[in-house]
Amino acid sequence: MPTRYREQLIESATGQMVCTIDIHHPCLLLYPLPEWEIIEQKLSRLSSMNPVERRVQRLLLGHASECQMDSAGRLLIAPVLRQHAGLTKEVMLVGQFNKFELWDETTWYQQVKEDIDAEQSATETLSERLQDLSL
Repeated sequence: MPTRYREQLIESATGQMVCTIDIHHPCLLLYPLPEWEIIEQKLSRLSSMNPVERRVQRLLLGHASECQMDSAGRLLIAPVLRQHAGLTKEVMLVGQFNKFELWDETTWYQQVKEDIDAEQSATETLSERLQDLSL
C-alpha cells in the first residue's frame, strides 16, 4: 500500500481490508473494512429469490476475504483471488473513491488502452452526469 494511503487506512480502518473479485473486470476490489460493511449491508438487502441478485451476492460475498495490512503496508491476498485477477509479480493499485482496484500490471495497461480507444470512437451521447463533468 503506498504511503500516501497507508496512514489514512490505519486511522480509518486500523489497517483492516476486505478483498473480493470484480464481477465485470479481471481485477480485485479492495475495501477498507468500514466501507465493505456498507456494501455488505446493501448486498444483504438483495433478494436471494431473484437469480441475478443472488448471483451477485454469491460472487461478491463468496469471494470476500479479510486481510490485515502489516506495518510495511503489505497485504496477503488469498490465492483464489490472485488467480481470478491473474496477478503476477507486478500489480497496479488504482484508487476508486471508497475502494481500490488491484490489477495485474499488463492487464491494467491493456484495459486502459481499450478504455481510451472506446472513448475516442464513442458515438453515443454522454449522459447528463457526464455532460456536467468538467475536467
